[in-house]
Amino acid sequence: MEFTYTFIKLFFYGLGLASPLLVSLLFFIIVLGQIVGARESWNRFDAIYWAFITATTVGYGDIRPKAPASKALSILIALTGMILTGIMVALAIHAATTAFSSVIDITDVKSQIQKLQ
Repeated sequence: MEFTYTFIKLFFYGLGLASPLLVSLLFFIIVLGQIVGARESWNRFDAIYWAFITATTVGYGDIRPKAPASKALSILIALTGMILTGIMVALAIHAATTAFSSVIDITDVKSQIQKLQ
């Protein structure tokens, strides 16, 4: 339980530190989605939905752009989404690594490994 508490605390601390960047990336995805939505005559909600489905690289295919410029912008949305996801994963890995190192004494782990060999 100590690991979980430490992980959550560190992860949300990291999110707080990275929040200006994360909000900027989310805003960029929404704006590009609205631009594509206007070009493709989608309503605002469908444009946001499509932008986040594209940014997360899920890509259901229920809504898709047809104009070449919209398709080019969808590539930019996907790349931005990959950056956003990468930052979130990096924050989670850092929080997990730090939480593990604070909970587990590495010298105990090394001695246990030596006993097994």
